[in-house]
Amino acid sequence: MKQGKMSETDVADFCLALPGARDDYKWGGVRVFSIAGNKMFALQGLRGESLAFKVDKDLFLGHCDRPGIHPAPYLARAQWIMMHPPYPLSAEELRGLLQRSHQLVVSKLPKKTQVGLLL
Repeated sequence: MKQGKMSETDVADFCLALPGARDDYKWGGVRVFSIAGNKMFALQGLRGESLAFKVDKDLFLGHCDRPGIHPAPYLARAQWIMMHPPYPLSAEELRGLLQRSHQLVVSKLPKKTQVGLLL
């Protein structure tokens, strides 16, 4: 993957490369990245117009204060943020946050389900 900014395709490829990740389409055109059947860790608008994912509770407000990042509709109470391309984060930072979102969801799964999904 290249440095600089990630494209919508780069994001999708990265999410699908995380342990146990799969995608499907819901709600009339939202690409949902999930693990363990139905535990979402990232959402991408079908036309790539948005990206949303979970962040650490104690970092949520700090992320929302950054230009180009805001609370995700309907999911902000669960500490999800949303951004639109071109994403306001470097590729390295965005990959780190997507991986962290994946691991936050994994950490809520039963211990036996976590095996093989932890990074």
